[in-house]
Amino acid sequence: MSSKPNIVVVGGSYVGAKFVDTVAPEVHETHNTILVEANSHFEHIFAFPRHSVIPGVSHKAFVPFTNAFHATPPGSTSVIHGVVSQILPHQVVLQDGNSLPYEYLVMATGTGFLPTRSRTKAEGVAFGTAVQERVKESVNVVIIGGGASGVQLATDAKEFFPSKTVTLIHSRGRLMNRFHPRLHTEVMKKLDAIGVNVILEQRVKVPPAGHFPLTGPSYDVELADGRLIHADVAISCIGRSPLSGPVESLSPASIDESKFIRVKPTLQIQDDRYPKVFAIGDVAASGGNKNARSGFSHAQVVTANIKNMIQGGAAKEKYEPSPLAIHMSVGLWSWIMFRNPSSPDGEPYIEHQSTEHLKGTPEGEIRWEMGCARIWELRAPGVSDYHL
Repeated sequence: MSSKPNIVVVGGSYVGAKFVDTVAPEVHETHNTILVEANSHFEHIFAFPRHSVIPGVSHKAFVPFTNAFHATPPGSTSVIHGVVSQILPHQVVLQDGNSLPYEYLVMATGTGFLPTRSRTKAEGVAFGTAVQERVKESVNVVIIGGGASGVQLATDAKEFFPSKTVTLIHSRGRLMNRFHPRLHTEVMKKLDAIGVNVILEQRVKVPPAGHFPLTGPSYDVELADGRLIHADVAISCIGRSPLSGPVESLSPASIDESKFIRVKPTLQIQDDRYPKVFAIGDVAASGGNKNARSGFSHAQVVTANIKNMIQGGAAKEKYEPSPLAIHMSVGLWSWIMFRNPSSPDGEPYIEHQSTEHLKGTPEGEIRWEMGCARIWELRAPGVSDYHL
């Protein structure tokens, strides 16, 4: 790596990786772009619900970073695998004690389950395979959390194993409660049609270990009202928290009460002492969607702002949130596209899609595997050994 100053990006999931793709071609003559990523592989988390139920997808959901940024100018990018423990002015400190200087810092850490789970592909595949086996052996499958992951896991499990009893438990009065109520209605139609039991407005009493066992005898899942739901396996799809901890060491005031990073419309952190520190993606309190598409818009805004600043100007590009939207699977071959109305009295956009007619085709296989092949083509072109 040359002696050029660094743009350090912390977090290499969809948004962080997209930012590297976007910024490196624009600034490679003046700056290095360095991605710091805690995991050994790019994790295609959209495939995780399916790889928790259906064999054959697990290895494809973890993609090596070896040639992830092949489309950027040669020598302009690099990847360091490590965990950021502290951020100082002009320096990122890693858990192993090494440090990395930066001129610009972009936090793209997203949200995750705490305490941190496995970091390697082998551990992730082993965990997913263990869940698959337990679901296969079970008669009563309980899924906790009625967000997108919980709904996708419930519908996949019921359609792949129609004879099993699948129960979805959610603490709110509506599934997908961040969206317009019509999404709850549409999702409930699907769940009712395939026979998923739904329990709303009930919290689950989680065991002291923080999770339910994947091995051993069956057990009861206790609800807040005292009811017991029998389970051979209970899978939690809740508990994701903003991974903003390192920023707190630099600027505690930039962390809000929910642990998201406070940002200006330019996506600079709120602290005026650090105009060259940005936050993008799910970890940023941007007022927008918590999804990859919004994060990609963040990446474009911050790229434009950093480019302007390098050229001696100001960060003037602003992120403008759009209505909440989602494209989610609701079963093995069914999808919903949904967008909240743009005005309080408006109607949401709803489109139901079926991909069953694609069975047996290459496109059908891509859809079945939740787009894994496209991620490999993007991040590891030409590689066909999905065990790498």
